[in-house]
Amino acid sequence: MAQFQTPMVDQQFLWDVFQKVDKDKSGQISATELQHALSNGTWAPFNAETVRLMIGMFDKEHKGTISFQDFGALWRYVTDWQNCFRSFDRDNSGNIDKGELTTALTTFGYRLSVQTIDTIVAKFDRFGRGTILFDDFIQCCVLLHTLTDAFRKHDSDQDGVVTLQYEQFVEMVFSIKM
Repeated sequence: MAQFQTPMVDQQFLWDVFQKVDKDKSGQISATELQHALSNGTWAPFNAETVRLMIGMFDKEHKGTISFQDFGALWRYVTDWQNCFRSFDRDNSGNIDKGELTTALTTFGYRLSVQTIDTIVAKFDRFGRGTILFDDFIQCCVLLHTLTDAFRKHDSDQDGVVTLQYEQFVEMVFSIKM
């Protein structure tokens, strides 16, 4: 996602946004507060699992919340994903269809079969329309990246093939930090 880097955001603007999101005035933003503040381009709430994932990524103190310092990094992260999403949403529909997802994942370096792309769309298509919303797109891409990293640890010769015992597979999947 490096090509989608967001310019620095004014700290006063971020502080104002942080204070609006921090409804309980605790000085920390919870997953619930963040979920209510984020928009995926529809009137539906941002996916709770995606919010939990992002809180986990930026929660340096492991409290399940993010501080103002963490919020700036999260803001840039979401903005970068938004720019990325818009660049692949060729028809400006506000969602990513199978073709657009294929283009995005190919651009990210993944070479996946039509069947695998169909499985991914089915997994992240919340409304059964054959499309993926912005928040689900973030979750999809982060999960795919995380799974790929876990797979590569077992793929010593980087040929895309591993041999695992069942318990190794379970250990690999359940040890993924998501």
